[in-house]
Amino acid sequence: MFKKRIAILSGILAVVMLAISGCYKTTTYVQNPGAGITQTMSFASDIIPVFSSNCALSGCHVAGGKNPDLTAANAYKSLTDGSYIKAGDPDNSVIMLWLTGKKSPAMPLGSGPNADINAKIYAWINQGAKNN
Repeated sequence: MFKKRIAILSGILAVVMLAISGCYKTTTYVQNPGAGITQTMSFASDIIPVFSSNCALSGCHVAGGKNPDLTAANAYKSLTDGSYIKAGDPDNSVIMLWLTGKKSPAMPLGSGPNADINAKIYAWINQGAKNN
């Protein structure tokens, strides 16, 4: 009787361990991250500082690095010419797909989705992605 209980418990434990090992979270999806932003977002004042401190770093989104080039001098042209943004439609903008982790690799690389970054860029694109 005791051996039978041990065998049953061992079987249950094996199934639970198998189930747990198959469950892990790799990406966080952020839905409509800019919904709470009501002020007008400025490309120069709000978006460029985000790119400068998180994206336009050596070996990343700089001239000669990964596209798009997000350095202050080239970011807007690179985003619009490369079709990374759809003005007024952040949910279908490639840059937001990366920032929310819906497209791999999730950005910023290494840290993944960042609610503050996503909110600003989402709001800016939703407001028409102006070069202001």
